[in-house]
Amino acid sequence: MRLIALISALLAPLVSAFELPANSSQCIVGIAEGWNSSNVTLTVYEKRKGKWAATGAPWTGRLGKNGLAWGLGLHPNPKEATLKKEGDMRSPAGVYDLGGAWGYDKSIQKNAKLPYRQITSRDLWVEDPQSPSYNRNILLDREPSTPWEKKQQMKQNDYPQSLKLFISHNAPPRVVPNGGSSIFFHIWRGEGSRATAGCTTMQEGHLRRLIAGVDPARRPVYVLLPKAEYDVRRAEWKLP
Repeated sequence: MRLIALISALLAPLVSAFELPANSSQCIVGIAEGWNSSNVTLTVYEKRKGKWAATGAPWTGRLGKNGLAWGLGLHPNPKEATLKKEGDMRSPAGVYDLGGAWGYDKSIQKNAKLPYRQITSRDLWVEDPQSPSYNRNILLDREPSTPWEKKQQMKQNDYPQSLKLFISHNAPPRVVPNGGSSIFFHIWRGEGSRATAGCTTMQEGHLRRLIAGVDPARRPVYVLLPKAEYDVRRAEWKLP
């Protein structure tokens, strides 16, 4: 019995190698039917008295055209896992902190502590894996002039991109070249008839309510997984 107890004690740190941050009490959960699904069901949870509870009914969204691949976030990736790459048209599976909100409007409804930047023509988000500024926002001191700068512009007169919330996949300060960039929540296309290049999209009203409810003081995270993976990892990772 002592030997069994000793082995259990030694293995415990390995079995519980990852779980949601202890200070996180707000979680957006996205569940896809499988690794190749571009459809997702989204639910917001909040922790109350140590237990997760949904704050409302779930809603539907869209993911990458080719489904999901493990991304670079808070979670550990399985050995030999297929990881997200730039241009693979897959959304990053895993657990992610949320960054600030971005949009075309001068102001939006949001928590006072959530950063918001009104996007201008001088705002770039670099999707070029060869650039030292890969997956980062750059603010030019002049209007974009080169083809490269214009390609990286955040404001493209594209309404679905007019409001977005950053999902911290492959985010600074540890950015992996070609690991995937520019992953956001934003407005869906074609009333949900079109998949994405890797972002999570939804109806505008749901996005605005999501952003308005995000409270940075509660360490909000996004959990995106295929259903089978979620079921396997739910208890170990202490997911909602």
